Amino acid sequence: MISLIPNIIFIVIFCYAIFLFSKNVKKIYRNINLGISIDRSDNKKTRLIQMLKIAFGQSKMIDKPIVGLLHIVVYVGFLVINIELLEIIVDGFLGTHRVFAPFLGSFYNFLIGFFEIFALLVIVSVIIFWIRRNMLNIKRFLSLEMKGWPKNDANIILYVEIVLMCLFLTMNGADLWIQQNAPEFNYVSAGSFPVSQYLLPLFNGFSSNVIFIIERTAWWLHIIGILCFLNYLYYSKHLHILLAFPNTYFANLNAKGKLSNLKSVTNEVKMMLDPSIDPYASTSSVEVSKFGASDVFDLSKIQLLNAYTCTECGRCTSECPANQTGKKLSPRKIMMDTRDRMEVVGNNIDVNNGEFKPDGKELLGDYVTNEELWACTSCNACVEACPIGIDPLSIIMDMRRYLVMEKSDAPSELNNMMSNIENNGAPWPFNQMDKLNWKNEI
Repeated sequence: MISLIPNIIFIVIFCYAIFLFSKNVKKIYRNINLGISIDRSDNKKTRLIQMLKIAFGQSKMIDKPIVGLLHIVVYVGFLVINIELLEIIVDGFLGTHRVFAPFLGSFYNFLIGFFEIFALLVIVSVIIFWIRRNMLNIKRFLSLEMKGWPKNDANIILYVEIVLMCLFLTMNGADLWIQQNAPEFNYVSAGSFPVSQYLLPLFNGFSSNVIFIIERTAWWLHIIGILCFLNYLYYSKHLHILLAFPNTYFANLNAKGKLSNLKSVTNEVKMMLDPSIDPYASTSSVEVSKFGASDVFDLSKIQLLNAYTCTECGRCTSECPANQTGKKLSPRKIMMDTRDRMEVVGNNIDVNNGEFKPDGKELLGDYVTNEELWACTSCNACVEACPIGIDPLSIIMDMRRYLVMEKSDAPSELNNMMSNIENNGAPWPFNQMDKLNWKNEI
């Protein structure tokens, strides 16, 4: 019975971690569903290819070769090391040790060696990332919005990655020592250890019992660290590790310069042009759609998914021409504001037993200012720069539409232009009869 205690402890820890993770996943799903449904079920093959290229293949990261290569190493390392995690979970449940070794034979040795090489590459890459973030004074990381929690969050992940990889190598090194020097523990003689074998001199002078404790401690800390990391994702920018796949699949496939039409406006125009519709008929039973967006409820589910998927890397803001000229606009901040508002709304729903109670605040005005919105040139530089297909411009344009069509709140220059178009058929303040007068001046 005593021998089952470690198994029971492992099962309890694992199940509790999965419970917390599933709770956070449900909250994210609930918050995303606050938005409006839009149809992105078209072009399934194209969408699948796009997802595999961008989310899995990291195709947009290689635009910056060195950083892209390092990111790919960390990403692939994360994936391959988690394959090894499957064995740890099975061993934890069954009380076995290297349960896959007898079934995989020599291929198992190759896998362990492959995992170790990538673990070392991940450590090197993460160290370079840390130096790059904290010592090289890269302009993108020096802005005010990239300091504080964004910087701390990124560094926490880097520290965690190094610790997890070191624990993995320590576990394997101690395992190898036991295989060679402590047959009393009945460890399976399996695995290739091209990296951790160099840790063996560190164990000289320790008894076999101490080495066993080191191996077991590293094993437990490694799996507990991964489970903690899994639940930390909800609070971290690294949530994109999971959400990048649906985000890239449901991303907009239209040309970058093509803006969407408001369905509510289209319906109004069709009603105006349809002679069969009685303009004097009562419309009290018909819900009038809001033009544009003022809060997260008015945005689409894809836009809200974008907000949760944001990597917070700041590439969009660094490429924004408005931001470069000193304007307040930051596409990254737009995404963070949207996510923050979703979290506030979600907490409101939790507190009020599943019902949202108006809190007197909205995304537009309380989080995002008019000045930020009108600074946007709609150039799509932010969309193009995003490594995982996020579209901050769509949120900006929807809030602009609300300001213009619902609040009649637009800059005087824009109001003058629209008045000229209405009265003169052109953006310029010239009578239609005078449009061609320029030809007489040639």
